[in-house]
Amino acid sequence: MENRPLPLAGIRVLELGHVVMGSSCGLILADMGADVIKIEKSPKGDDTRRFTGFGAGLFHYFNRNKKSLVIDLKSEEGKNVLRRAIKDADVLVENFGPGAVKRLGFGYDDCQKINPRLIYCSLKGFMPGPYENRPSLDNLVQMMGGLSYMTGPKGRPLRAGASVTDILGGTFGALGIITALNERRDTEKGQQVTATLFEATAFLVGQHMSAAAVTGEALPPMPEGHDPWAIYDLFETKSGDQVCIGVISDRHWVALCDVLEMTELKKPEYATNDGRKEAKDYLLGSLQKRILELETDDLLARCERAGLPFAPVREPVDLFEDHHLLESGGMVETQLPDGRSAMLPKIPLQMNDHDFGLRLQTPSIGEGTRAYLAELGLEKDEIEVLLSQSIVTIDDEASNDTE
Repeated sequence: MENRPLPLAGIRVLELGHVVMGSSCGLILADMGADVIKIEKSPKGDDTRRFTGFGAGLFHYFNRNKKSLVIDLKSEEGKNVLRRAIKDADVLVENFGPGAVKRLGFGYDDCQKINPRLIYCSLKGFMPGPYENRPSLDNLVQMMGGLSYMTGPKGRPLRAGASVTDILGGTFGALGIITALNERRDTEKGQQVTATLFEATAFLVGQHMSAAAVTGEALPPMPEGHDPWAIYDLFETKSGDQVCIGVISDRHWVALCDVLEMTELKKPEYATNDGRKEAKDYLLGSLQKRILELETDDLLARCERAGLPFAPVREPVDLFEDHHLLESGGMVETQLPDGRSAMLPKIPLQMNDHDFGLRLQTPSIGEGTRAYLAELGLEKDEIEVLLSQSIVTIDDEASNDTE
């Protein structure tokens, strides 16, 4: 296999990203080959390094293949370092709160004066408009954008079980950056790219908006809704697991009856989806009774043989051992902060023979700083002064940082 450079090799990105949205945008660019410098606040770095609970793995997962520059942007010396970095960069990504980067002196107009070819990506809660100055979070826009309403049962809105709008907003930001880089080949000019949480949420629920426009009726939450298919439900196995089985064609119905050895259900009145809907409760009850006689592995093997749409209900931790992810190359082994390793998902993308895998482990605080500042033209003694004055910070015990 030819070992070609990754698609974004040679592109330098400054990521002033924190928590999930900015970091996921930078992760996509980094995995695709860009040289991503994560700009973290001094002296302890990004807050997600110290998160616990649901946030315990955020920094590790979203910051592989990056270098770290921990810098005091409240000091003029720190700002001067960032100005030098901007002059050398192709892309800047920021997801600070409304107006924060502008107050620091690094808004789009400020950065464009330093480097007219810079692609400047702002990741915000809202596009310019009445809401633009509101602080925002993933779960808040899921609530106000209708996603939580559609996810939970009626009267119990629930946020999705992952940071879906943060990640989608970051993904659209990366898409805009790549598009802007392509345009720059012709114009030689940079531009501002904006992607947002609220508008990403609206895009997600656009299918439900379209349904309401077409039918003239607002849809109920999905747990309360009526599937177009008679047989599309969860079934419990003898092992106590749940398996979702979908019958979305008449051929599937015949196959299900055969594979479960329930030929008595292959009656003319059940041959079509409309007929099955008329007898839905009876059919679901009959299927559940039969499936309770089968162990989970047996049921899954039968569904696989029959070519049926099916899925076992799993927890995220089950994916560590998922044979498809492991055998298809969809996971990458990463080193955890305590020295152990874990298999974690790659970006879900394949392009020819490119391997969007691991090039750099998730950086310790300031890892790569000395070498990066030297690339910017700073002399060794200048770098050491910045370190001694805590303008930039390196965790010497954890870092492999070298000049």
